Amino acid sequence: MATPYLQFRFDSIPSTQDQAAEDLGDVPVVVIAAEQTAGRGRAGARWLNADRALAVSVAFHVSSDPRPFSLMAGVAAARVVDGIVLKWPNDLLKGDAKVGGILVELRNGAAVAGMGLNLWWPDPPTGMVGLYDDDPGPDRHAELGALWAAELMRLVDDEAWPIDEYRSLCTTLGRDISWQPDGSGKAVDIGEDGALLVDVEGGVRPLYSGEVSHLRAGT
Repeated sequence: MATPYLQFRFDSIPSTQDQAAEDLGDVPVVVIAAEQTAGRGRAGARWLNADRALAVSVAFHVSSDPRPFSLMAGVAAARVVDGIVLKWPNDLLKGDAKVGGILVELRNGAAVAGMGLNLWWPDPPTGMVGLYDDDPGPDRHAELGALWAAELMRLVDDEAWPIDEYRSLCTTLGRDISWQPDGSGKAVDIGEDGALLVDVEGGVRPLYSGEVSHLRAGT
């Protein structure tokens, strides 16, 4: 039986992550908004609102669950949003451009999983893109947010996590990558714990977090 949850929708809100954490009680909480005024990305990155955007967060209680919720949230996104692929660990891509991202925070025995998605952005910054070429209208964010939250809760209710599905969606695998401060290698697999396994000189190294860059031939 699916876990019941509460859902709240806003036109504009400071942060869906903070609101979901604040509203969490006995059952999970979903918060959906079209705009964030104090949103944040992973590692405190500045939040940019597209002309049409979605911000959605799910807060739920956890104990000693070792599964990689950020990767599970990416799978949920790919299941409900056509045409996206995943860049380990948190980016949602349309082609080679970033169309959205995942943020997971652990707070006092709770997990708060968030997704930001650029729905329509006629003039996006370099390296970013909108999901739709034309304005999808004022309600599409609420529809997609609800679908993603329901899919994520189904994955959380399962005992395992869909690692093979993640592998098939992860465009990082098979690529030469680099990471700060001076790491480089070839991404070869995803571990059961969500680590990115990288073939480096001397063996295979697991990465558990951090920004990675996909390298093109000749770079």
